[in-house]
Amino acid sequence: MSEKFATGDGYKVRDLELASRGRMKIDWAESRMPVLMRLRDEHARRQSLKGMRIAGCLHVTKETAVLVETLKAAGAEISWSGCNPLSTQDEVAAALAAAGVSIYAWHGMSVDEFYWCIDRTLDFRPMLTLDDGADLIFSVHNRHPELVAGIIGGTEETTTGVHRLRAMATAGALKYPVIAVNDAETKWDFDNVFGTGQSSIDGIMRATSVLLAGKNFVVAGFGHCGSGCALRAAGLGARVICTEIKPTAALKAVLYGYQVRTMDEAARIGDVFITATGCKDVLTRRHFEVMKDGAIVCNTGHYDCEINLTDLAALATGKREIRANCEEYTLADGRRIYVLAQGRLVNLAAAEGHPSEVMDMSFANQFLSMVRLAAEGKTLPIGVHDIPERQDQEIARIKLATLDAGLDELTPEQEAYINDYAAGT
Repeated sequence: MSEKFATGDGYKVRDLELASRGRMKIDWAESRMPVLMRLRDEHARRQSLKGMRIAGCLHVTKETAVLVETLKAAGAEISWSGCNPLSTQDEVAAALAAAGVSIYAWHGMSVDEFYWCIDRTLDFRPMLTLDDGADLIFSVHNRHPELVAGIIGGTEETTTGVHRLRAMATAGALKYPVIAVNDAETKWDFDNVFGTGQSSIDGIMRATSVLLAGKNFVVAGFGHCGSGCALRAAGLGARVICTEIKPTAALKAVLYGYQVRTMDEAARIGDVFITATGCKDVLTRRHFEVMKDGAIVCNTGHYDCEINLTDLAALATGKREIRANCEEYTLADGRRIYVLAQGRLVNLAAAEGHPSEVMDMSFANQFLSMVRLAAEGKTLPIGVHDIPERQDQEIARIKLATLDAGLDELTPEQEAYINDYAAGT
């Protein structure tokens, strides 16, 4: 860590002089996140998190800053780190540090620095953990097991993290209750679909400035995130090709009007590739060997193992950064393959992440889950827990009201009919 950073009691960020720019970004996000701001007002009065020490490991964006300051307003002590080496917005990290938040995060950190920052957030012995990708939870379990006894519970933001935590729970390795925020309907049907779709296309456009209309756009994985990418690419005129391992997901893609091919087939005809599977080695040597000259590859899954860059580097005779977040690999036969954001989350490394409006609901779920754990966590069994249905519907109700949308209500007679199992034709 030889670079010069801004360090102080409880923080390490790139440059504190960026704080004013970061504060303006946070102010903008607040104006677009009415659900979370309403919760801030309500729980600041209640001090629902008073006495709670929360360690967070989540992308340091303007939207995350609104969540952090909402947790703090509700009475919590906070220590924070970024959950991806390339997703931290340095101006936002500076603004949080300047506002007195304990934070260890900067853009472009190494893997060792990444885990050093997580360790610093654990120095104040948290009572609650808030995660995106489960690296914080894994760090507690694997490197700091002495902290487990003092932790009431945690939350997990993303699909990959929830999958891994459920595997831990099944194996009996999970040591405290975790709420699967990702699995809330107001999270994965909105953040994952519309947020990932828009922000991933945004990252591709910023890194390449290419025309998507008329191009073969290959989406690996037709889950919530992949379907959002397909939707937005099709909207820009791309010919969407999906790859899948799950028959029902592949069938959905077909009925939405997309081509479904194996990756071996798609690799030969694709112009732009985006991986959204949560699995490793989706694009490997055999795919790079047959790709078109000029093919663009990127990833919007949480970890950077979906594109095997070691395989690509072994094929390459040269490599250069030709644009910001766009590296050109030249192969022995002269073909060029372009990798965006070093294979990391293209929507956060090459753009700003999801729009504030959609993160409003996801982070409302995070906040309310922290409140729930503070009140009930000691009575929850160890395992992965779902968001209550009533919370999902209430967040959606509040969001609809901010969008000037109306809702019908059942009459008493309709409610009676729905619950009358004897009613027939």
